[in-house]
Amino acid sequence: MSRRFLTLVADARGAAVVELALVAPVLATMMVGVVDMSNAFSRKLALEQGAQRAIEKIMQTTADTTVENTLTNEVICQVNGTNTNGTCKTSPLASSNVTVSFRLECKASGGAITTQTNTDATAFNALVCGSGTVSEARYISVAVTDKYRPLFPIHFGGFNTSDGTYHLSAAAGMRTK
Repeated sequence: MSRRFLTLVADARGAAVVELALVAPVLATMMVGVVDMSNAFSRKLALEQGAQRAIEKIMQTTADTTVENTLTNEVICQVNGTNTNGTCKTSPLASSNVTVSFRLECKASGGAITTQTNTDATAFNALVCGSGTVSEARYISVAVTDKYRPLFPIHFGGFNTSDGTYHLSAAAGMRTK
């Protein structure tokens, strides 16, 4: 009996199958995580690209609509893509995901900088720096937010949100004056 047991212990014919059975779930889980993270990263890059292109395109704005609407529409069109007739798709990104803001920075003679921010271009254009201002700078920025729902809701490293999504954001801006 002991000879048969020693022969069985020395036999290595099924070792590779057992090792694969132990390692395969770990490799599969890692692959799923890589796919999910690359999809989320791709979505984040699309948001960043949409915000940046909208800022670049604002320099070519026509007087057909407001600056805020032009920027919002451009971001949505860049991220969602266009239909066959050339119109912008309306999903997954909506206008509620885009925030356009304006910022006025006033630098006083003593070096102190005061900032005023507004989301309405008309009200923003009415803002002026106070007396004693040495320089004035005006900025426009676009912030885009979105949520990415993972294909496989496996969360590592304590990641957990109440809605089970990755919250993505991107921003771009430029100095206008």
